[in-house]
Order: sequence, then structure tokens, then C-alpha cells
Amino acid sequence: MAEDLEKFCDELADLIKSFEKKNIGLKMSPDLDSGVVRIYGENSSALMRAKSALDEVSELAYDTAEHHPYWHLLYDSSQILKIVLEKWHEDITDEEKNEIQWYANKIKDSLANVSHNDHHD
Repeated sequence: MAEDLEKFCDELADLIKSFEKKNIGLKMSPDLDSGVVRIYGENSSALMRAKSALDEVSELAYDTAEHHPYWHLLYDSSQILKIVLEKWHEDITDEEKNEIQWYANKIKDSLANVSHNDHHD
């Protein structure tokens, strides 16, 4: 499987080069160990890529059942990150600071409830 993905990435790299000749900048970021290949447009900033990755984390949180022992850790952490990334170029308001603190307290409470033996994929 990893070999197939590696072959795909090689062919994708050629395709990306063909777009560069048309002055369309693309960047490929393969993570063969995870089986993930990301393609970024020329105007994609680190902040935009972080927001996109957080969308994937949030999707996992939304799709994971609340009875999973790590659900609150994942969900509450992603909510804090969402606020931080949205306000990256602005000041965080007092209301948003309070919201972050509320999520942080929920994370602290969740950590107290997580057993060392409770691990699910």
C-alpha cells in the first residue's frame, strides 16, 4: 500500500510541475506513514494550513462518540485552537479568554477522569 502511495506521489509531483509551467504554484506534502497526501495552493499560508488541519481534528471530534474516554480532551482542545487560530492577527477578547478558560477547565476535569488503562483507537 505504501509503495502504491509513493508511486502516486511521484506521478503527482510530475503533474504539479506541469502546473508550474502554467504559473500555477502548488505544493505537495506527503505523509506516507499516515497514508495522507496534502496539496496546497500558492496562496496557502501556514495559518490557513493550520486551520485546514484543525478542521480535520474537529471532524474527528464530531464523529467520535461522546462516550469515548478521550472525546472531551479532543473536542475541548480543538475549540481552544479554533479560537486562537481565528484571532491569530487580532486581540483575543475578554469573552474569548473566558471561553478558553472554560474549555481549559473542562480539559482539566476530563484528565482527572481518564484512566491510564482507557485507550481506544
